Amino acid sequence: MVRSYQCPGCSAPMQFNGEKQKMVCEHCGTELTVEELDEISKFDVDTGEQVEGEFAETGDTAEFNSFKCSSCGAEILTDDNTTATFCSFCGRPNMVQNRLSGELTPKHVIPFKINKQSAVEKYREWAKKGIFTPSMFSSNATIEKITGMYVPFWMYDYNARMNLSANCTKVRHSRKGDYEYTYTDHYIVTRDVEAQYDKLPTDASEKMPDDVMDKVEPYNYNEMTDFEMPYLSGYYSEKYNFTAEQLAPRAEKRIRQYITDTTRSTISGYTTVNITRQNSQLRKLKAEYMLMPVWILNLRYNEKDFLFAMNGQTGKIVADRPLSKGKMAAWYIGITVVMTLILALIGRF
Repeated sequence: MVRSYQCPGCSAPMQFNGEKQKMVCEHCGTELTVEELDEISKFDVDTGEQVEGEFAETGDTAEFNSFKCSSCGAEILTDDNTTATFCSFCGRPNMVQNRLSGELTPKHVIPFKINKQSAVEKYREWAKKGIFTPSMFSSNATIEKITGMYVPFWMYDYNARMNLSANCTKVRHSRKGDYEYTYTDHYIVTRDVEAQYDKLPTDASEKMPDDVMDKVEPYNYNEMTDFEMPYLSGYYSEKYNFTAEQLAPRAEKRIRQYITDTTRSTISGYTTVNITRQNSQLRKLKAEYMLMPVWILNLRYNEKDFLFAMNGQTGKIVADRPLSKGKMAAWYIGITVVMTLILALIGRF
């Protein structure tokens, strides 16, 4: 089943605008909050009767699923994980509703705050900073491929406790007459630290590199809201590939490192610190499914893949920057020519 949101004024598609934090119709300018549109979409504008939206039956294939666009009826092909996409014929955003129901319904969402125009501007600024960045990275054809995507995450709350023992020393020196004395004091230091870590995000998408998604953090959870379908309108979205239980070991690895670093940071003022024993205990309090906004651009250059990722809320950028051998060679030749001319002028005068 697919669903799209129509403007109640002109029936054109409405999309979520990150800057205005509202659903906006680009055709007639109508603006509605997500709550207002969600309420309106439950009723037929002409009859006033309650409806469930425009849906079409699904047809599965071996690798892709085929849906009918709720606007023009064209076939939309998606993989098993896509939850929001666009019709290639009429451009209308469509949500695959049966992939967002039951256990697949996200608990929370952080809406896009940076729209595509702002994302493109930030990308252009990033591309200009690299004097050896290949020209194709700044071409309009490349920039148009930047995509806003809601990435699935599991958000964990954990209670952590660390017991630690260490042999520490304090070394001091003193001088009496012609003699210098060195004193070494030995200590057995123990620590018992307990901490609670809330809202630790762990991306649940098989396609997204874990290290990139970790670096795109942090997000401002003050702007997190309960999930509503209209937030997906105008963006791509995927459902999770991994359950909370499957990703728990990865989350726990990060938490163990956090509690270890926190505990060790309490041991200070010693000349040497030798950890002799440490034991961590973790207790998972809860895990909630949510969607995070990310602007994505995948590029291939010289048979290598490069990923540009931007936090769709804060604008933080995580990206690989390839080097153009042609630009490097031109820069080297230019510097060589200039230096040769300078040396020639110095020799002449």
